[in-house]
Amino acid sequence: MSANTYTVTGMTCGHCVSSVKEEVGEVPGVSGVDVDLESGRVEVTGDNLDDAAIRAAIEEAGYTVAG
Repeated sequence: MSANTYTVTGMTCGHCVSSVKEEVGEVPGVSGVDVDLESGRVEVTGDNLDDAAIRAAIEEAGYTVAG
């Protein structure tokens, strides 16, 4: 199991957190998504994580990955 951490901008409320968790959770290989609204940190855990797919899922939810 591995973990990737992303900094996401544009999240302002609990609904934002739910949207990101839902979209990223659908990416194959993802087993967990932990979102900290205050810092914008999104930690994704799972096996064989696809960085590009996770970034695309965050953007699909309507937010931007910093960096």
